[in-house]
Amino acid sequence: MTDYNLIFGAVLLFNVAVTFRASSYYKKYFPSPTDTNKNTSRDETSTEAKSSEELTPLSGENDGRDSFRDNDKEKHDADLERGGDPPVVSTSVNAASDNAANIRHAQLLRKYLIVYLLAALSDWLQGPYVYALYDAYGYSQHEIAVLFVAGFGSSMVFGSFIGGMADQCGRRKFIILFAVIYAMSCMTKHFKSFSILMVGRLLGGVATSLLFSVFEAWLIGAHASAGLMSHLGKAFSTAQYGNSIIAIIAGQIANKAANHAEFKPSAEGSGFYTGGYLGPFDVSLVALIVCGLLASALWEENYGESPAENDDDEKAKSSASGALKKAYYTTISNPDILSCGIISSLF
Repeated sequence: MTDYNLIFGAVLLFNVAVTFRASSYYKKYFPSPTDTNKNTSRDETSTEAKSSEELTPLSGENDGRDSFRDNDKEKHDADLERGGDPPVVSTSVNAASDNAANIRHAQLLRKYLIVYLLAALSDWLQGPYVYALYDAYGYSQHEIAVLFVAGFGSSMVFGSFIGGMADQCGRRKFIILFAVIYAMSCMTKHFKSFSILMVGRLLGGVATSLLFSVFEAWLIGAHASAGLMSHLGKAFSTAQYGNSIIAIIAGQIANKAANHAEFKPSAEGSGFYTGGYLGPFDVSLVALIVCGLLASALWEENYGESPAENDDDEKAKSSASGALKKAYYTTISNPDILSCGIISSLF
């Protein structure tokens, strides 16, 4: 029989290698000879310019001519500043500033990814085994459909306003709340009780709304506070690529966890079950606990913009009903947003 794990692993490694080769990290750690020569030439030019500035004019008979040369040089420099190439020294300063910004962004991105990818891992672990678990409990297709619709409905209802609540109360707090709520949803899966499973689906819907809104809002706010908005696109692309890698890894982990132990009640006649398809939910529970702890330890709190106290129009827009109306009109009036929403809904 074909070893699909080996095939998936080989394809994954190839994908990572190609992505790394196409990224800016490859140029950073493996610069080409052309880039090295450019950097060396720029450093030498900068050193020569700095040395020429340190030279002092000769005093004596040539003071008048030196003064004329100095005036001519100042005029030439002024012309360069108005329309010519920028001074070499300012280029060096800009390069140093860019390097400092890159370092700050790398630190911010590491803090974000370690928490976000754990949250994504917890979600990917559960997905393939929700239906299988309900089926193993012996529920009919109609009952399973009711449970799924309840989860989707919960996400739809809470997703319409929970993002605004996070903006007002603190996004980090709601990310920790996400970990708690999703962990509780995982724990309900151990009970063969339709009502308890229904509560778990409702909690899962709330957690899903938080997962796909508050994390990105925190990332945008953190970039804005650090003055790194120009790096935001790179942060999102890295997070989404990491999410795709985590999805593959989660599938492998979940498969191992589901086959690790037998699915059975903890005691004869008990409604509490362990093993089998519950394994992925237990692993997800651990990932959520670590996710919440790391978010509380590594992330700073940030909030959404609040309207001025005397700005009644902005206050009306920031209210729950005002925000929904604004979102509706924005969606209808923007074809790109409308198309994206329709595609996501149909998917």
